[in-house]
Amino acid sequence: MKCPFCGYPDSKVIDSRESDGGQSIRRRRQCKKCAKRFTTFERYEQFPLTVIKRNGDREPYKREKVLAGLRKAFEKRPVTSQQIEDLATSIEAELREEGKREIPSSVIGMAVLRRLKDLDEVAYLRFASVYKDFKDISEFQSELGQLLEKKVEKNRR
Repeated sequence: MKCPFCGYPDSKVIDSRESDGGQSIRRRRQCKKCAKRFTTFERYEQFPLTVIKRNGDREPYKREKVLAGLRKAFEKRPVTSQQIEDLATSIEAELREEGKREIPSSVIGMAVLRRLKDLDEVAYLRFASVYKDFKDISEFQSELGQLLEKKVEKNRR
């Protein structure tokens, strides 16, 4: 592994531990030349996923896009960055478990919404307002009403 600071081609591993719920290994390394430390992640290679967009275009699945959407939804909410990373990992795992190489963007969006609904209702509404493309406050109010109804039903049990 090349050092990102000086470009020296050799480094030593100082520490290794599981990350992303066992889906990757986080390695802390030290350059053998400049002695600066850096972190790398090792993941097993998986088949590439292709996202089928609403307009029919196809593009490679990008975990970073899911993470960006989750970060926006959870902004200023009591959720750690590790919880967001774990959520993105579990969403990707669910998509891969289906065994399909091409996945409609709607399937990804619904997987995110299902998890957000259980984890944080405010984040759910934020994500839903963008994903479902609310046109006005009445659509937002309708979604909020459905959430409240389910909460009341849950409390009755």
